Amino acid sequence: MMAGLAEGTIAALYVAACEAELDALKPGNVHRIAGGHRMEVAAFETSARVSAPHVAAAGRRLGARVLGAVRATRGAVGENTNLGILLLSAPLAMAAERGGDLRRSLEAVLAGLDGTDAADVFSAIALAAPGGLGTRGEADVRSPPSIGLLDAMRIAAPGDRIARAYTDAFEDVFAVGLPNLIETPEPPPASTTRCFLAFARRFPDSHVARKYGLETAERLRHRFEILSKQLKVITNPDARQAALLDLDCALKAEGVNPGTSADFTVASIFAMGLSSGLKNNEAGG
Repeated sequence: MMAGLAEGTIAALYVAACEAELDALKPGNVHRIAGGHRMEVAAFETSARVSAPHVAAAGRRLGARVLGAVRATRGAVGENTNLGILLLSAPLAMAAERGGDLRRSLEAVLAGLDGTDAADVFSAIALAAPGGLGTRGEADVRSPPSIGLLDAMRIAAPGDRIARAYTDAFEDVFAVGLPNLIETPEPPPASTTRCFLAFARRFPDSHVARKYGLETAERLRHRFEILSKQLKVITNPDARQAALLDLDCALKAEGVNPGTSADFTVASIFAMGLSSGLKNNEAGG
């Protein structure tokens, strides 16, 4: 197995992924062109910076990384800006630390999760208090877990795309996110917007579904599907941006934030950077 990436490299790639996502125009989500939902870009930049040492902390278990990062974020910005990002990024960071093929290493990381990870992740979710957090009986994050983290994610998976990622080795990242970042002639931030739209038009956004119900999330998915079809026939860059901004303005006025689609966009950019770093290690070693 080739050598894994160093802690500092992983942390830098994580921050870079968070910042790259903010550079892209993502309708309904916070980005540099327009804030929204009473949140500003600076809070997300700070969140990335203070959470990076925890996400990349060499040798630490997944639950400890996520809980440490949530505590650091809460201490710095006083709100939940990155829970989904952390839940997706911490396993990827651990996989890159192990070395080898990123997805195969990720599978090993996920298989090794236990009750300690569940306890810390439950505490992290309760502390972050994401919008729409309810109760789930057997896997209610407000109670000490009686099962391992992977089993808890399996219970949540039907209604939560991030939980599902833990059960299918991040299929959405590797089958949807990465191809839409890599297999395009468009450089960032256009390729990042393309990645975000790929998630938003394919899946009802879990964050929206938690807050407003699955029907609203499905209507939102359909709106993104229509926008994506429109963008295919618009060649003028200014006209493309105008179409994106029209939906951006409408969603922010409605208070609808497709946050899970943005979380998967960050994870995809992070996975791309980690994979590239691991390949460079192999070529240099």
